[in-house]
Amino acid sequence: MAATTTHLSEPVLDFDEALERYDPVMGLEVHVELHTQTKMFCGCPTTFGAEPNSQVCPVCLGLPGALPVVNEKAVESAVRIGLALACEIAPWCRFARKNYFYPDMPKNFQTSQYDEPIAFGGHLDVEVDDGSGGTEIFRVEIERAHMEEDTGKSLHVGGSTGRIHGADHSLVDYNRAGIPLIEIVTKPIVGAGRRAPEVAKAYVAALRELLRALDVSDVKMEQGSMRCDANVSLRPKVGEDPRGADQLAVPLGTRTETKNVNSLRSVERAVRYEIARHAAVLDAGHPVLQETRHWHEDTGVTTSGRVKSDADDYRYFPEPDLVPVAPPRETVDALRKTLPEPPAERRRRLQSDWGYSDLEMRDVVNAGAVELIEATVAAGASPAAARKWWLGEPSRRANAEAMDLVSYAARIGLTPAHVAELDGLVTGGRLNDSLARQVLDGVLAGEGTPTAVADARGLQLVEDDGALEGAVDRVIAANPDVAAKIRAGKVQAVGALIGQVMKELKGQADAGKARALILDRLQ
Repeated sequence: MAATTTHLSEPVLDFDEALERYDPVMGLEVHVELHTQTKMFCGCPTTFGAEPNSQVCPVCLGLPGALPVVNEKAVESAVRIGLALACEIAPWCRFARKNYFYPDMPKNFQTSQYDEPIAFGGHLDVEVDDGSGGTEIFRVEIERAHMEEDTGKSLHVGGSTGRIHGADHSLVDYNRAGIPLIEIVTKPIVGAGRRAPEVAKAYVAALRELLRALDVSDVKMEQGSMRCDANVSLRPKVGEDPRGADQLAVPLGTRTETKNVNSLRSVERAVRYEIARHAAVLDAGHPVLQETRHWHEDTGVTTSGRVKSDADDYRYFPEPDLVPVAPPRETVDALRKTLPEPPAERRRRLQSDWGYSDLEMRDVVNAGAVELIEATVAAGASPAAARKWWLGEPSRRANAEAMDLVSYAARIGLTPAHVAELDGLVTGGRLNDSLARQVLDGVLAGEGTPTAVADARGLQLVEDDGALEGAVDRVIAANPDVAAKIRAGKVQAVGALIGQVMKELKGQADAGKARALILDRLQ
């Protein structure tokens, strides 16, 4: 099959055909902003969304003579992240200067760690679909987790894409410069085969879940507090087993790095696209250019950024203004005791407590609704109701806006307490499911709490038995054929009459009462 061409004139090969001839190898670099109160090397606040350039000082602006001081809380967070990833914690490490020019990096170097990271040699086990309706564990090996500072943020004005090309001018906000970052770098991820995009998404999702459990970051990908750089390369396929010895012996291909991918869905799509693009380049007999790429969520393609630098190009050298970091063993042991229940174990415990099937729990996990449902159950809802309401309209709308459910709920102000209150209105007899869905629509529209919406819209089941009985009698009289079937013993036909009663009373009838009345009349 010939390669197709995107609207940006980049040839791509069909994904399945690409996997017939090539074996994908990935490397994922995840940058996590820590939610410390102050920056990595100074006392400036880290409030998101503050007025541009209002949270800066001589240190984070890189002014001459300003000296950095390491944020102790950031170091503790880095150690806890390393421990949670089963890493070794370095008894001694230090910072290094990573030298390169970028307009939003005021010092013209980034204070990072190079060959002496604070944590190294770990792993994270992730669950992926085994292709037969179940799941299996795929282990992603961690090369290192190191501390560094974030850069500022450029705003390119006047263009149509928000990028520098075509812009009239650029503005720089240095509020983000110096925010504490942990970069978590995997070893080459081999053996995933055609599931490579799924593994990439599952890994970032599992890492986000772990970081949220550690309470070291808000991991809001849409705000940039967690973002992924996805490295992809292809090598010739030599067998059917992507984990076979012959395949693993094949040298790695040239990689590209798709920068700052900021959603789980985009991680999967970007990896899939780059596999298809690399395959088309290689099929055409051309070499893959080692470069950074930009991901375009709207079109689902990547475009060229800049030629990718190797470590030597950054001229790393030890940071002379900072002393080495040497966390005492007793401090590391004390931090180890603060680690939360591992998310995978917690999911298994919650599944047992809630009585969910494997499929139901997988849907909850895939929707990112575990914490929301846990909080909703704690607020008084049943596990079944909590799952039903969160995985219904809120999940659908979050997917439509390409947002995760937690972020979407936070944006519109939908809380676990709201969902528990909605369930209470149903179990208390005021609403049925149909009316409750109308109430939920009102809550999602910002009309208030479930009770306030129900009051304002006048939504409540009919409590007047006389009105219900009258509606039942009219419906029976209008549907003699259906009534005859029920009298003859075909009880399942009662559903048609219940629907007519609900229509007569504008959805505000109690279906259970209506059923009982109909059967009483006809049997």
